[in-house]
Amino acid sequence: MPRTIKKYANRRLYDTTASSHVTLEGIRKLVAAGEEVRIIDDTSGEDVTRAILLQVISDEEQKGRPILSAAMLQQIIRFYGNPMQDFMGKYLEQSMEVFMKQQQAMQEQFKDMMSANPLTGMQNTGPFSAEALQEMQKSFMETWMPGSKKKS
Repeated sequence: MPRTIKKYANRRLYDTTASSHVTLEGIRKLVAAGEEVRIIDDTSGEDVTRAILLQVISDEEQKGRPILSAAMLQQIIRFYGNPMQDFMGKYLEQSMEVFMKQQQAMQEQFKDMMSANPLTGMQNTGPFSAEALQEMQKSFMETWMPGSKKKS
């Protein structure tokens, strides 16, 4: 269940779970720690989560090491209003999910390599890479051709 944050008219954010005000940096820390947040405008009841998360990203991008280059942002902007806009959103989301799974698997492999048998982690590296590639291809095909799901 997502953690509920209320956004008041004075632009302050209130974490209903912790019963305290929170800043955009506090929201960033919650999300970075794995918390799912839902931000609701206290006056209208509207879900403003996306808008607040975009503010968090904007703040982070202004700091020293941005993730999104100007060229990448321009490419994303070009997709707004484009017939491929929905596809682009799904593609980015699926790509991020695959990336996160790969990161988690790499962390597990690192733990294996640091365990008593360092060969265990190295032996699992090849199959993981092939599996990740297959998952990305499957995701791509399902997005482009929803009726063409391959039977496993």
